Amino acid sequence: MRAEETCVCLPPAYRSDARLLVLGSMPGRVSLERAQYYAHPRNAFWPMLYDYFGEPITDDYERRIDFARAHRIALWDSAAVCVRAGSLDTAMKQIQLNDFAALLAACPELRAVACNGARSYALFMQSACAQRLPVLALPSTSPANAAMDYAAKAARWAEAFALTREG
Repeated sequence: MRAEETCVCLPPAYRSDARLLVLGSMPGRVSLERAQYYAHPRNAFWPMLYDYFGEPITDDYERRIDFARAHRIALWDSAAVCVRAGSLDTAMKQIQLNDFAALLAACPELRAVACNGARSYALFMQSACAQRLPVLALPSTSPANAAMDYAAKAARWAEAFALTREG
């Protein structure tokens, strides 16, 4: 078993014209080590995003971030800091929330917040900003969420990705 350690989230990845804010809870160990959102090779987030927009996925992280930004998607996490052993959301404690007000002010075109998993949703709903935009509780894209298959997850996430389109 891994020892508990203090985890600090990654900086937000966004453009000011973002329409959808995708919030994880806190990046897993692999993501924190690589300083990359959704870096675990079995996390479904990047494949689902590329599938939704009908593009072949790239392994290049900077191109992935540029792709999300180009499709008006901002990435961040509900927790700014936590103490945790391993990567599971259930292990998170001593949680400090992120400063959502600052990000929402920087992205005035946001239409909704998509929470990647139940813990992200529960944390974000503690924020005063939770009342400012529609909040979508979506299934976790983590490989730890094996209760739902890829197709079912992708169908739910497609509803969120659709909010990035014109209209």
